[in-house]
Amino acid sequence: MAEVAQEIDWDSLSKAQLDAMERKIAAKYMARFPLGIVLWGFTNTAVWLALWPLVLTGIMPLWLAFPIALFNVTAAYLPSHDAQHSIVAREGHKLRWLNELLGHVSLIPFAAPFRYLRHTHFEHHAHANDPALDPDYDVHADSRRQFFRQALSRMQPGDAEGQQAYPAALKRIGKEHLMLEALAVRAVYLLVLFGMAWSGHAIEAALLWWVPILLSQVYVRYYLSWKPHHPGKDTGRYQDTSAFRSRLGNLGSSGMQYHIVHHLYPRIPLMQTPAAYRELRPILERQGCDLGNL
Repeated sequence: MAEVAQEIDWDSLSKAQLDAMERKIAAKYMARFPLGIVLWGFTNTAVWLALWPLVLTGIMPLWLAFPIALFNVTAAYLPSHDAQHSIVAREGHKLRWLNELLGHVSLIPFAAPFRYLRHTHFEHHAHANDPALDPDYDVHADSRRQFFRQALSRMQPGDAEGQQAYPAALKRIGKEHLMLEALAVRAVYLLVLFGMAWSGHAIEAALLWWVPILLSQVYVRYYLSWKPHHPGKDTGRYQDTSAFRSRLGNLGSSGMQYHIVHHLYPRIPLMQTPAAYRELRPILERQGCDLGNL
């Protein structure tokens, strides 16, 4: 495709021709089965679950288990994210059960409900950067410093800012019953923490679950919400998301350098977005996308 792209006079193409080529390139990547993300989701949760008996029996020291748990919890959201968009299998497909199982299982370390996140995430896609309708709009901040200041504030028990955006979105689309699922997951999470503390293992519970969740939530909000949408003022298919070059690279930013591809074509698997971006770049430039220095 790179050789073909060099032979194309992109500026001579009409808007309709650009649109057609864009869809053709995207379709090629949407047809690929995301085996990597499936293995990632189940393996990541299995490793995190294994840390508990290893630590409690003294086989693994807590100082070693903590960074592994932090990595597991931080890496837990993205496999579910692909499942939210039915990338593994759409409704009616024989592997639909695998798609849904991945969505639920991969989120165990993150202590979050799959269907609750799926439908609020759909609302984000439908209304990205709309201050009234985007349930993730509250993550926007004028600067990186302000973002982290807000993130620290939201760790405080009394801070309720932004906590009503997701319930409001669910109520708006008639999915308020999913709040019960969210409450159930939260209840199980808290019961485990209290039970561990009651049995004399509060430090283990804190470093295997509570602290990793707090830290990973900041990371996820930064790379999956704030950075690719900053400054968060524009709306529209080609303007509500931008490409960027992360100091941590593509792996360190969880592939979010290419988040613009995901918003344009949500059914392209996460692991395919870099290659899709490279092919789509000449078209996206002419569609008015903000591609930064990537």
